[in-house]
Amino acid sequence: MQTVLASILSAAAAYLLGSVSFAIVVSKSLYHQDVRQFGSGNAGMTNILRTYGKKAAALTLAGDFLKGVAAVLISRLIFAAMGVTLFDGAYVGGLFAILGHLYPVYFGFRGGKGILTSIGIIAVINPLVFLGLLIIGLPLIFLTKIVSVGSLAGAVCYPFLTLLVDFWQGGVSWLDFSFSLVIALLVIWMHRSNIKRLLNGTENRFGSKKTSSEEKK
Repeated sequence: MQTVLASILSAAAAYLLGSVSFAIVVSKSLYHQDVRQFGSGNAGMTNILRTYGKKAAALTLAGDFLKGVAAVLISRLIFAAMGVTLFDGAYVGGLFAILGHLYPVYFGFRGGKGILTSIGIIAVINPLVFLGLLIIGLPLIFLTKIVSVGSLAGAVCYPFLTLLVDFWQGGVSWLDFSFSLVIALLVIWMHRSNIKRLLNGTENRFGSKKTSSEEKK
């Protein structure tokens, strides 16, 4: 019973925290606009950067990353306070923080694509996997100048890096792997329009100020 209650409380707290979309908060607070009305229509850092510039993008990056970190830490505190040790509360908090980011209750269930929040979650759950994903994703972004290439590469590699790191640390955790697989699939699904544009050769490059009409499709 305690495990169920701790899971419900963690899920609720993480979802509500994840629903704070910093792209929307920043655009409305600083510019009195909703970023979803511009560019790609996505409530994410890349669209913020193209629409409003580096300052707004930096605020969005910090906010979305840190809410992922906070959701995991809060969930672990809830599990610890209730004496639940069956599994790590970070998995519950992480999953529901991402769901909140994708489908925010405060903003009509239209959020971002989950990359920054996922990275914040991974940084706490498995720092070595986090470092590996940065090593894979960041060079790809700067070499191709396409953010979605690095994001998708990271999502694809996440479950495999999780297996590799767990094995290197002494044993494979199927809970770890299952969590990483679910998060990877969610991120890939949210990038399905980016995949279509990549295949068509119409995906926008990093730093471009305007998006093509295809980007909203």
